[in-house]
Amino acid sequence: MGSGSNIVGAFSSTSGGGESPYKRTTSFVIACSDETTALTTGSAKVTFRMPYAYTLDSVRASLTGAGSTSGTTTIDINEAGSTILSTKITIDYGDLTSVGASAAPVISDSSLASDAQMTIDIDAVTGGADETGLKVYLIGNKTL
Repeated sequence: MGSGSNIVGAFSSTSGGGESPYKRTTSFVIACSDETTALTTGSAKVTFRMPYAYTLDSVRASLTGAGSTSGTTTIDINEAGSTILSTKITIDYGDLTSVGASAAPVISDSSLASDAQMTIDIDAVTGGADETGLKVYLIGNKTL
């Protein structure tokens, strides 16, 4: 290649201009139910392990079918049995996503350990108890 050429590789840029060219925003999408059965409350609806150390930047959740009456769908994420959220994820009734919910989630523990056992709880469902298809999104980057 001639002088002045820009060689672009798989790790040549960052999402949002991070401090390292190797730090990229990634996400884990966790299905917490099937697509058609109404959600029920309970602990450890899904259990999984982190494949590597991960720095969490944000969390969100979505539904396939919205709850039909008053209240919120409330979701908690736990690392080794302890919540990582000081304000849990909520989805307002009639909505399909936590983005724009009346209460935004607040992360209290953003450093997830490699091989940490993670669980997702459904702490509350709407009055209609008819929401379906819950997915939870962990957004951040591999800890370098």
